Amino acid sequence: MINTVAPTHANPFLTGMHTPMTEERTLTELAVTGTIPAGLDGRYLRIGPNPVAPDPASYHWFIGDGMVHGLALADGRAVWYRNRWIRSNAVARARGVAPAPGPRHDFDTVNTNVVAIGGRTFALVEAGSYPVELGETLDDQCYNPFDGTLQGSFSAHPHRDPKTGEQHAICYEGHEPGIIRHVVVNATRQVIREEPVAVKHGPMIHDCAITDRFVIILDLPVTFSMKTLVAGHGFPYRWNPAHAARVGLMPRQGRQEDIIWCPVSPGYAFHVANAHDTADGKVILDLCVYDTMFGTGAQGPDARSRGLERWIINPADRTVTIRTLDAAPQEFPRPDERFFGQPYRYVWSLALPPDPADRFIDATALYAHDLTTGERQIHDFGANHYPGEFVFVPETADSPEGHGWLIGFVIDMATETTDLVILDARRFQEPPVATIHLPHRVPPGFHGNWIGRGETR
Repeated sequence: MINTVAPTHANPFLTGMHTPMTEERTLTELAVTGTIPAGLDGRYLRIGPNPVAPDPASYHWFIGDGMVHGLALADGRAVWYRNRWIRSNAVARARGVAPAPGPRHDFDTVNTNVVAIGGRTFALVEAGSYPVELGETLDDQCYNPFDGTLQGSFSAHPHRDPKTGEQHAICYEGHEPGIIRHVVVNATRQVIREEPVAVKHGPMIHDCAITDRFVIILDLPVTFSMKTLVAGHGFPYRWNPAHAARVGLMPRQGRQEDIIWCPVSPGYAFHVANAHDTADGKVILDLCVYDTMFGTGAQGPDARSRGLERWIINPADRTVTIRTLDAAPQEFPRPDERFFGQPYRYVWSLALPPDPADRFIDATALYAHDLTTGERQIHDFGANHYPGEFVFVPETADSPEGHGWLIGFVIDMATETTDLVILDARRFQEPPVATIHLPHRVPPGFHGNWIGRGETR
């Protein structure tokens, strides 16, 4: 077990379950309960904030130094576990190591997602830094703006179009509050589009969606706050009731004058589940929504979730009709991403505690939604067991939708240990098919993905 010392200031994102790890580890001979599916040949990678030397008074969960956690699976075995800090300039100075090479842009803390793009692995963040390319064992790192083709910042949530292989993202710069950009990266990691869009107030746009016709822009009332920045807070975004909430339907090759802007009731969404066009010309957007977000003094997400919603967007009359799919508080919705941007049936999400004071990651269950029948199933890991985001991995490339595995970390706070859990998505409520045991607590993080051996070189 890794020993940690809790800060004297009771910042909820530096204490308890969130207490940072203090060392990098390489573990082999990992204990496994059950049987790892033979088809899982690759790496599960997940990143999150793990600050080296935070100031508890000003620390915000979203700004911590990035740490990647990875497990390699092959031939039914857990081959290794590794955790590595992203070697930003600040991390390198604090730890007395060489910083990762490569050009910087605006800032270099990268802590939000890990994805495969064009046969390579990249750690991502929004609002300023270039991506960080990661080697197979996470030790090799390099800041890489897609081989020099990316001119500005990138996003934490690019989405791959399964029909074209292109990655679509809505990107913003912390120091340019009047502009966002639609960025497209092709299947060979070349940026082929950086289309600017004028906005007001510097909105925080964490995610986006695509359909066959549109890129969907979420311009919602969390915006840059100079007052918060001047007050010394590390994360300068706050709820802004003066910023009108709207959804933009941008033709995939369009310019800002072609966007169909549709007003929507105030709220905030970090993550979309999926979106698609309908036969009658509308757009369906499924997402997890909050009434507000980042109130005064918030050190992390601080508002009650409205649950999983369906926004039915009518570009003909520029209206958005909101329908609640499930009112239970939840986050991190993930579909079978082979169907991203297309009609789909299944989505899996993480239950959230009903009280925002519990600080986001403090529930013990996952949800499985069948959007055709309206059924919701629950997989509860039990007392003191706290899951993070789970990712869906298809059994084979051409398996039917939902035939595959769900993979993610579950923290056991009674023992301060962590399991990588593999569930059969078709038998969601049954015990895991495999559980890989780590002898330490992996702090809650943000996003991860399964990267099969054939997806990276």
